[in-house]
Amino acid sequence: MPGVVDLAVRNALTRRTVSHLTFPNDIQVAPASEDPYRHVGPGTPPASLTTCSDPPLRPVEEDLTRAAEVLRQGKKIAMLVGVGARHAREEVLAVADRLASPIVKSLPGKFVVPDDHPLTTGGLGLLGTAPSEELMEECDTLFMVGTSFPYGTFLPPEGQARVVQIDVDPTLLGIRRPTQAPVAADAKLALRALLPMLEPAKDRSFLEKYQRKMDTWRKNMKALQDPSRDPIAPQFLMGCVDEAASDDAVLTCDSGTIATWAARHWTIRGGREFYLSGNLATMAPGLPYAIGIQHAFPGRQVIAFVGDGGFAMLMADFLTAVRHDLPIKVVVNNNNNSYGQILWEQIILGYPEYAVRHRQPEADFSAWARACGAYGAKIKDPKDLPGAIREALAHDGPALVDCDVNPNEPPMPGKVKYEQAKHFTEAFLRGQPHRAGVLATVARDKINELLS
Repeated sequence: MPGVVDLAVRNALTRRTVSHLTFPNDIQVAPASEDPYRHVGPGTPPASLTTCSDPPLRPVEEDLTRAAEVLRQGKKIAMLVGVGARHAREEVLAVADRLASPIVKSLPGKFVVPDDHPLTTGGLGLLGTAPSEELMEECDTLFMVGTSFPYGTFLPPEGQARVVQIDVDPTLLGIRRPTQAPVAADAKLALRALLPMLEPAKDRSFLEKYQRKMDTWRKNMKALQDPSRDPIAPQFLMGCVDEAASDDAVLTCDSGTIATWAARHWTIRGGREFYLSGNLATMAPGLPYAIGIQHAFPGRQVIAFVGDGGFAMLMADFLTAVRHDLPIKVVVNNNNNSYGQILWEQIILGYPEYAVRHRQPEADFSAWARACGAYGAKIKDPKDLPGAIREALAHDGPALVDCDVNPNEPPMPGKVKYEQAKHFTEAFLRGQPHRAGVLATVARDKINELLS
């Protein structure tokens, strides 16, 4: 058992993945001194030091030369970066500036470069931005760094763009699109070696076009953080957290509609970081992520942005944080007892919502926080929200703010396609409940964007 545990820990560290151990009952009840290696085989239990070496993979010169040649031929280059480039911010920015390439980010790679940097157009996908989606439709070269981006419908169609890809895992190279220049290497080392091989772009019009589009997008997103709306707009809730949090805060997030609000309204700046499940729709990781990160970084501000459904699943873990004196801050985006992501997925497929709302009244999770001996606040009025967020973040210990938000706020894609609009309409024609509230919310969003 000690040998197997040793292997499991080493595997988790070197492969950056989960290790799972199962011990059969006969092993559990066997004497601890029993030697499972007492047989004709020569095996012995492994034993190692507590350190584990994981040196970065260096690029091959031939691969870099091929990548540089493809990039030199590109006229409209889109750079798509993921969490594999999280340690290579300066190199990503330097290469993008030299290529005059907009930087698009995967959702797990959100904190690779600052959201307010002029070189980035933000995220890609259902939770991404319209400029990112549009430039993918126009680019002639796709430069992927530290991501294999699984949602292929958002990538340039096969044949439109030539592809350069850098990834530390060779099995991920070319897995989404035929790749003319695959580079198996650490992102930081590869970009640093590639930079001198690239000439500064003379034509920056492609980048400048999408910088203008991104300016408009940022204004539109800011306009949706409307403090006057009642019920509270979830964008305003995330905006309050974004404004009050420190510049080195870590935000953890559940899956669901709240990932949309975090992706678009949590601004990466300074040393901020952002973590959520990179595997589709893994519910409720925000709270345990926050507990683990606060253990690892006791001096940093750690905020869990979670849904009412996710928090209800793992709310006992908040007591764990209290018992271990972990000053995590939990913000519950309370969608009025509904599973928001499933609700909108049903509608976007053309069906009225079904069995996604619990009966009222919704739970008051702030009462649970206070019962655990922590700070807890329940917010229903938008005027009370900014102060409650600031007070929770300033509290010396675990704190929770449970905020009721508008359950009829749809997490709209950055760019609405015809099929999506068609299915949305079909769901309403088939008898979508709460359709008046949804339509009023969508209209108010559009008015705010136009006013911006």
